[in-house]
Amino acid sequence: MNTSFNFLEKSLELYRYPKRFTHPSWQAWDAADELLLTHIQQTQENIHQARIVILNDDFGALSCWLNQADIHHVSDSLVSQKACKQNIKLNQLDNSQITYIDSLTPMPQAPDWVVIKIPKTLALLEHQLIQLQGVVSAKTKIVAGAKVKMIQKSTLALFEKYLGTTHTSLAKKKARLIFCEPDLPLQQQPSPYPTVWEMQQEPFSISNHANVFARQQIDIGARLLIDNLPDCRAKTVVDLGCGNGVLGLCILKRYEDAQVIFMDESHMAVASAKLNVQNNLPDQMDRARFIVSNCLEELENHQQIDKVICNPPFHQLNTITDHIATQMFEDAHLKLKKGGELRIIGNRHLEYPQKLKRLFGGYNVISSDKKFSILSSLK
Repeated sequence: MNTSFNFLEKSLELYRYPKRFTHPSWQAWDAADELLLTHIQQTQENIHQARIVILNDDFGALSCWLNQADIHHVSDSLVSQKACKQNIKLNQLDNSQITYIDSLTPMPQAPDWVVIKIPKTLALLEHQLIQLQGVVSAKTKIVAGAKVKMIQKSTLALFEKYLGTTHTSLAKKKARLIFCEPDLPLQQQPSPYPTVWEMQQEPFSISNHANVFARQQIDIGARLLIDNLPDCRAKTVVDLGCGNGVLGLCILKRYEDAQVIFMDESHMAVASAKLNVQNNLPDQMDRARFIVSNCLEELENHQQIDKVICNPPFHQLNTITDHIATQMFEDAHLKLKKGGELRIIGNRHLEYPQKLKRLFGGYNVISSDKKFSILSSLK
């Protein structure tokens, strides 16, 4: 496993988060990080005097390397924030130099630098560029980086539309930089987010912030799981990896005495879920809680849980992985009451049955089709 980031006369130990699930083939940095740091090193003197806004710093490589600066670490991902804090501590750096904010919080005014890792979701990039319209100055240096395949004409068009003149570097190690010069006379444009779509299975209008999974329509896995929800009468239920909250929303509507905890590592997902309960079931807000958490890490140990419902993701950023599902299952087994139930949906080719059998001792198939299976395990 390559965890030593030796670059430009600095050496850091960097891990993804959670560290215990890091695969030997994964790195916590990439070629785009290296290009960004090289450009800043060549352009900025006295880095400790610079005010830098860093967006989408996946595992903290940029924030750790630029630690002497005054940094605002902006991310929708709690996992990214935790990864950065983990690596700051591991390298005995000063965490007081970094202010962590989520992607719905206003950014600081007139930074010297805006450094962007292009996110997987183009809508999130658009949201962030709209935010930047109101904070950059004519002197702000804006640079972004990503793998070449992630920088499309549509990507550059967003920078041109919202911030100003844009051009790219040559490709190196299959990565490229984007340079943007702020054009302050550009008319500030309103954000199209959150977007809204109408649900068919229930009479709900579903609002979605920019980085929410299935932002434009309900995904087919959630649709099948909604038709096969467990009996939640007088139960405390966690909608784990809640996204826009459609599963928990359906439980609140169907079971008038259920308590639902909406949990996701995306700040925008949890904000969307809260917005959807407020808009569709405003009288039921007292039966809902909303927690930004990596799996069930932020859930209090004394909290009694009867059911955990989830549609586990099988990727982290651009990496296909089942470690998130593994942690979800392990955390559910830890937090559920004796006799409590974990109910999941997953693609049939995934090895979820083996994981459930190992943790819970068995499972039942509630429903299945050609693509998905709904599985239930009792503690």
